[in-house]
Amino acid sequence: MAHVAIYLNFMGNTEEAFNHYKKVFKTEFSAPIMRLKDIPAQPGMPELSETDKNKVMHVALPTLGGTEIMGTDMLESMGHKLTVGNNVTISLNPDNKAEADRLFNELTDGEKDSVPPHDEFWGYWGTCKDKYGIRWMFNITNQPLQK
Repeated sequence: MAHVAIYLNFMGNTEEAFNHYKKVFKTEFSAPIMRLKDIPAQPGMPELSETDKNKVMHVALPTLGGTEIMGTDMLESMGHKLTVGNNVTISLNPDNKAEADRLFNELTDGEKDSVPPHDEFWGYWGTCKDKYGIRWMFNITNQPLQK
């Protein structure tokens, strides 16, 4: 079923933050934490250090009223920089690819850091920034993110 989540980016302390949020909201993770070492090898994917391999690729936690927060670690080794504006993304999880494409096309402002929705190993995914500077993610998972 379609839903909206809030996606949070951290510079290496996602697990710490989400363990704190777990206590605050008195809930459990929606699925086990997925780490960067769990990503299937992709063509052209750079080799990660052992430290980076243990960083969080994805975590999800229910909060209030069915709203879920999700998070990931940004990697300094990959040139990621956390700034106000790229630390929060609204994640739209529509029911099908056509709706994801429609939403992307209507929200994108042609930003160079936009990624049109496309197939990934976990599902159909893309991201963009709108003309107001708000970051949006489009995600349709094939299956729950579990090991």
